Amino acid sequence: MIYVKKPGLLSTLQDQGRIGYQKHGVIMSGVMDPVSPRIANLLVGNSEHEVVLEITMLGPTLVFEQNTIIALCGGDLSPRIDDSPIKQWSPIFVKKGSTLTLGQAQQGCRVYLAVAGGFQVPEVMGSKSTYLRAGIGGFKGRALQAQDNLSIGTPSPIIETKIKELEEQTTNDERFLEMKWYVASEFAAPFQSNSLHPIRIIKGREYDLFTQESQQSLFSESFTISSQSDRMGYRLEGSTLTLNKEISLKSEAVAFGTIQVPSNGQPILLMADRQTTGGYPKIAQVATVDLPVLAQMKPGTTITFEEISLEKAQKLFLERESNLQQLAQGIHLKSIQEGFQ
Repeated sequence: MIYVKKPGLLSTLQDQGRIGYQKHGVIMSGVMDPVSPRIANLLVGNSEHEVVLEITMLGPTLVFEQNTIIALCGGDLSPRIDDSPIKQWSPIFVKKGSTLTLGQAQQGCRVYLAVAGGFQVPEVMGSKSTYLRAGIGGFKGRALQAQDNLSIGTPSPIIETKIKELEEQTTNDERFLEMKWYVASEFAAPFQSNSLHPIRIIKGREYDLFTQESQQSLFSESFTISSQSDRMGYRLEGSTLTLNKEISLKSEAVAFGTIQVPSNGQPILLMADRQTTGGYPKIAQVATVDLPVLAQMKPGTTITFEEISLEKAQKLFLERESNLQQLAQGIHLKSIQEGFQ
């Protein structure tokens, strides 16, 4: 069990999303950063798709009421256990009675907490993700509040045995135990907010309906993420993008990373809690590999776009998935060979 002493700004349970229900008008929800939670889950012996706690901008204070293994991956919110700084991107054994505190975002804006066994909440339409506007999924369909109690699921037999061994190895004064090894920086770096690198995009379905000047502005000028941004979408402020002529479009499916342009000419970049369909012209689509980068960008961040082909986007995605498979194998071998040392 984990007791919520302070909830943080926005802390919700999320997995990889509610798949297969958009045709019924139910949004996917799910994690904003699709990669960091997968790595966090691997580090604690869970399935990659197990539910995690997504923590945004300002973190919670959590009291562990049982021994467990945790991992934090994503943005840097200065995590501490009982006033001692702890590593991210590495498994950590946490003893009963320890308090985990996360502060303000230093790099990125979202961090993901995975616990061995996952969080014990019911599935709703095949997912444990929180859909805030509908009040379903996650923990009672809402963000965490003070005095909530989060139940932890049963870890795998191997991890359960490891937790018992670690309990015997630690002294009464030791509140936690860190691994000496951790995930390499090349995996962590892409998920930290960095406005110097352009976001790679593919031309959208209605790209050719925009004026030549607007097309050039999309790739040559910068945009700023507005403070009026949330899990549903990022409103971008910058050059006004205009159509060659007024046009009426039928609503059609949209995706994570679709860039729509409403009548005011200021783009909206759709994120995890996006609607199922949209009627605004779609000027571009963000490449899947850059969605984790976007997820770690705070309001006020300046971004630029770079065009790539669909084939290049597919190649980058396959390379990323191959790297994650290799990482999963490496984590498994490292855990067997070295354990917690």
